[in-house]
Amino acid sequence: MARAFLIVMDSVGAGGAPDADRFFNGQRPDTGANTLGHIAEACAAGRADVGRSGPLKMPVLDGLGLGAAVRLASGAPMPGFEATPAGLWGAASEVSKGKDTPSGHWELAGVPVPWDWHYFPDTDPAFPDWLMAEVAAKAGTAGTLGNVHASGVPIIEAHCAEHLRTGWPICYTSADSVFQIAAHEEAFGLDRLLKLCQDMAPTLHAMKVGRVIARPFVGGPGNFKRTGNRHDYAIAPPAPTLLDRAAGAGRKTYGIGKIGDIFSMRGVGQLRKGGGDIGLSEHLQALAAGAEPSSFTFANFVEFDTLFGHPRDVAGYARALEWFDGVAGAFLRRLGPGDLAIFTADHGNDPTWTGTDHTRERVPVVGWGVGPRAIGLVGYTDVGASIAAHLGLPPEGPGRSFL
Repeated sequence: MARAFLIVMDSVGAGGAPDADRFFNGQRPDTGANTLGHIAEACAAGRADVGRSGPLKMPVLDGLGLGAAVRLASGAPMPGFEATPAGLWGAASEVSKGKDTPSGHWELAGVPVPWDWHYFPDTDPAFPDWLMAEVAAKAGTAGTLGNVHASGVPIIEAHCAEHLRTGWPICYTSADSVFQIAAHEEAFGLDRLLKLCQDMAPTLHAMKVGRVIARPFVGGPGNFKRTGNRHDYAIAPPAPTLLDRAAGAGRKTYGIGKIGDIFSMRGVGQLRKGGGDIGLSEHLQALAAGAEPSSFTFANFVEFDTLFGHPRDVAGYARALEWFDGVAGAFLRRLGPGDLAIFTADHGNDPTWTGTDHTRERVPVVGWGVGPRAIGLVGYTDVGASIAAHLGLPPEGPGRSFL
């Protein structure tokens, strides 16, 4: 029986979300944000020639229909993306009231978020006193550090020395529904940090904060480095997802990258992590060659978002996209007759935009395995419904198959 692969290029948005005016970076609404479109424009204008040069080059995914998908979503010209689509192509809009990782992934898997997430105010302090007291009590420390909206690298730099001196955990948030705790892997202890985040998760989940994120680092002031041992403690999805349904039907299921964290390991039979996106690409290639018939593989490639979207690094984002296009080509060559592969995203993170947070955008949907097929503008849940149909699972939930 045929296999299915759903590959999320984290934050690779296509612009044009119809409700972007309700989402903000600072005081600026996300109206007009376009991750792929603006990167392509910057590359064509010579504004992204660091470690690469010239127009954005993604011949594999453009060959499936990526350029056409972005033009459909947003009207962006996408210079250099002129291929006639040979694959499935379209763009998807989200209904969940968030522009974050759990919202996007759950909805792609057939479960829109039925509640409003809790967001901490962009004030100093950002968290209530009682919450900080609980963190300190569970950490066994006399206090905490941070307590503001911040990006991970600057806040660790600001508090690294004091953290090493006092042992107090560094707490911060962002425009997403998250509570993040950074601590030194050796001085504080990785296991201790993970237990602290796990212990705090029930309190924060009850507030409808989507994720508690452990952010370990090593080194010292001026030369610290965040490690690959990040762990997200996410609220469990409120209903069975595509992973649950596939596993319940006896199908082998594989998660690559953050999928286990995002879905609280529900429905994830085997999880492949480690080595950054390069390591994750090796797991994807291995599963393309060796995953069982009728299996479902769900992958997340996060570094577009973390390394280049949030820091607003246009050239770095372009380099990552071009690298991933090569990964996609090698992956598709390993697929067999009857297999289905869909490439999409969970939200946007336009590196040309104001601020450092995600942007509310439509996402591209391009696929291999069904020949040329224009699917138009669809919903996130339609992606999950289509994969379910390909796997022979009965229809369930709000999505409709476009296969």
